[in-house]
Amino acid sequence: MPSGFPTPAVLLAFAVPTLAGASESFEKVRLILEKKCVSCHYPDKTKGDLLLTTREEFLKGGGTGPAMVLEHLEKSELLVRVKLDEDDDEIMPPKGGPLTPEEIGALETWMKEGAPWPEGVVLAPRPKTALPDWNAPADPEIASIEPFPKNVSLETAADFHKVLVIARFKDAATQDITRQIKASVADPSIAKLDGTTLKPLKDGTTTMHLEYRGLKSEVTVTVKDAAKPRPVSFQLDVMPVLTSAGCNTGSCHGSARGKDGFHLTLYGFDPQGDHFRLTRESPGRRINQALPEESLLVTKAVGDVPHTGGKLFDKGSAPYDTLVAWIRDGANYDQGEIPQPTGITIEPPQLVLKGGELETPFTVKATFSDGTDRDVTTLSSFSTSNDNSVSINGRTGLSTSKNRGEAFLLGRFMIFTEVAQAIVIPKNLDYTRPELAEFNYIDKHVHEKLHKLRIIPAPLCDDETFLRRVFIDVVGKLPEPSERERFLADTNPKKREALVDELIGRKEFSEMWVMKWAELLQIRTFNNGPQQVSYKAALGYYNWLRDRISGNQPFNDIVRELLSSEGGTFSSPATNFFQIEQDVLKLTENVAQVFMGTRIQCAQCHNHPFDRWTMDDYYGFASFFAQVKRKPAEDPRERIVFDGGGEVPHLVTKQPVKPRFLGTKTPDNFGKQSRREAMAEWLTSTENPWFSRNVANVTWAHFFGVGITDPVDDVRISNPPANPELLAALSDKFVEYDYDLRKLVRDICNSRTYQLSSATNETNETDTRNFSRAMVRRIRAEVLLDCISQATQTPNKFKGLPVGSNAVQIADGNTTNYFLTTFGRATRATVCSCEVKMEPNLSQALHLLNGDATHNRINQGKIVQSLLAEKKSPEDVIRHLYLRTVNREPTPAEMEKLMAAVNEGKNNGEKQQILNDVFWALLNSKEFIFNH
Repeated sequence: MPSGFPTPAVLLAFAVPTLAGASESFEKVRLILEKKCVSCHYPDKTKGDLLLTTREEFLKGGGTGPAMVLEHLEKSELLVRVKLDEDDDEIMPPKGGPLTPEEIGALETWMKEGAPWPEGVVLAPRPKTALPDWNAPADPEIASIEPFPKNVSLETAADFHKVLVIARFKDAATQDITRQIKASVADPSIAKLDGTTLKPLKDGTTTMHLEYRGLKSEVTVTVKDAAKPRPVSFQLDVMPVLTSAGCNTGSCHGSARGKDGFHLTLYGFDPQGDHFRLTRESPGRRINQALPEESLLVTKAVGDVPHTGGKLFDKGSAPYDTLVAWIRDGANYDQGEIPQPTGITIEPPQLVLKGGELETPFTVKATFSDGTDRDVTTLSSFSTSNDNSVSINGRTGLSTSKNRGEAFLLGRFMIFTEVAQAIVIPKNLDYTRPELAEFNYIDKHVHEKLHKLRIIPAPLCDDETFLRRVFIDVVGKLPEPSERERFLADTNPKKREALVDELIGRKEFSEMWVMKWAELLQIRTFNNGPQQVSYKAALGYYNWLRDRISGNQPFNDIVRELLSSEGGTFSSPATNFFQIEQDVLKLTENVAQVFMGTRIQCAQCHNHPFDRWTMDDYYGFASFFAQVKRKPAEDPRERIVFDGGGEVPHLVTKQPVKPRFLGTKTPDNFGKQSRREAMAEWLTSTENPWFSRNVANVTWAHFFGVGITDPVDDVRISNPPANPELLAALSDKFVEYDYDLRKLVRDICNSRTYQLSSATNETNETDTRNFSRAMVRRIRAEVLLDCISQATQTPNKFKGLPVGSNAVQIADGNTTNYFLTTFGRATRATVCSCEVKMEPNLSQALHLLNGDATHNRINQGKIVQSLLAEKKSPEDVIRHLYLRTVNREPTPAEMEKLMAAVNEGKNNGEKQQILNDVFWALLNSKEFIFNH
């Protein structure tokens, strides 16, 4: 059988729709068998050695004899078993209750008619949740039917494409109807249908018509080279079989030492080496060209001989036929250049499933460098990110819904991985979509995702909450009581927008973002001989970044200037980026992680197992930095960064690797540009989608405490964004704004999503990724210290900065104090976003309770003493302390309890101390330490 051609065993995974000419009695019997019998008598579960998927298998029967005897119906084992008493151990079916008299009568009628069975029909288990067949009455709740793929190209005689069909309901729910659809081909001489699998007959173009309960859709079908055979390819056919079967995973033969004396490269990153090991390492042992079916490679895979990995697939399956055909043809390695896969798609891309036990098949299509494509579902492997919500068969791609939640389903073919999204909601959920205002495009995408999840977002926060939240997030300060009073008194309906604009215009806004990017750029001092960054160099680097962010220079220009910089680390401060990390491979990884949000480290030794990156990608990208050189300057504290010669050798081939952009085509030459200049221009251009998405995601995470993709610097296919449409919209806007960070921040802060309260309801109380409420976030170390300093009116002092400077202004990552270290300030030793610690811990609580951060500052600032000296009453003092710390008035109950405590003071001195204790308690309260 030609490589990749679907075998009967493969087709069993997806049963065939109703065929024209099928008898009415057969259709009744088919529905009974598929819903109640076939699940126990199917290739995956042959109970009693009985299969009930074809007419021939019925007649053959199982261990107790034929399932039906047409000449003597009373001897038909199937009829005998279904008529047994309900409490009989031998009754069929054993679960779900006995067949009804009507169902038994339908079986007998069908057998009396000779058990008619349309040619080509193969039964498969039908879940009880399956929708009715195509000719049932119309369902007004179904809005449309959608096929996947929408266009099919068939090249060569061996090609085929499975078409899946999804019903889309008006409430955004989806359900697979592939088995219930009526399918036909307009010109059956061009392509034929095997269920909904299209196969070529002759060259031409036609249409596949789909019909379901009054709804229709079409798929364009193009056939080319229908008579041309397609030989088995080691790289395109055999290697995918080994990968999809799990042979070359890290837990099997792909481990560093192999397994049971046989070693393959992890996920097939070296196919030529794998071919040698299969065919030459133990001649005559693994491959038997005289008797291909008896090759150890085959017999172990089908379980004919003991195999530590167990049985991997059946005889007659697509993987089996591929291996046997390859061995029979000579077990050769591909000669010359062959078309290489360029990517894959997994479909359907998104599902909303109401209830459990809903089965949905997935299909994987690969595109190749010669412009062709193939259905590679049978050569792919599948996995799920959340088996509790949606499970998936790792070999067939058949998913099953379970419990409420969200899962990302991964399909992998060779080096490519793509993901589909599946949401599961309760079937009979009492839900009505709320009517929510959309302040801007952000809300549209958030609301749509929440609707699919059936989550009702929190209401808008009040003005007091918004004021404090936006001050802390945008400028890293608390609003002064006078600012609060002015804002609350403002009757302008757009006063929140006006406040956002005002805060974005302050210098503190720039300081916040200089601090954030100084962390990612590792701006710090250290002395390691030639690899040193002096304080002068670090300060110059920091000031360079500050000048550009405060000057609102487009962010892509800043990064382009940084990555193409050369000269002295004093005279050209941006060159410190290349001084901080001098190892070429680590520098390469840092660039990808900081500016693209992706970690390519895994691809250094093997193709990335959970992402798109290969070893060729890794070393090709590293070649952009191989020529970066450094030499001493006149000042021993300074270094000169310049471009010299040098190449990066590939780990496997040991040959120099040509520079290669990540994920996009690279020009043959860069003209007058240096390698770094070309790379910097590409990385910050619209041709590189990862740059704008990364900056947008980092910006979003600052305001919500969690990224759309989280962690923000671990973007990979197996860690997809929680809301892809939202991330794409933010990225597009950032590019449209000419990479203006201020405009992006303005959009985020003006969205309804950002202005939600932190209140929970039954639907959103467990949501942490879909932005249905404001997350309660501990204030980061630098901002918290500045807020304490502001509230107590006690100035900070840091190395190299004047008294009264803010912690967010610290240039050197190595400048710190006990408070900043305890509360998780980044050391800037790595580019990882995880360096900033936001989780509260016991040390932080003890330091606030007992350290000088609160008690000593209260005494030094003398806020209470000054207010009492101004003849303020204790009530006024308490009110002022609340406004200075948590930015609200005390409630009547709070005021009553606090005044009772104050009145216990026997003299003015004791009352002052009690008021200081109130101040201390407020600074230690969760309401002060957290933004909410």
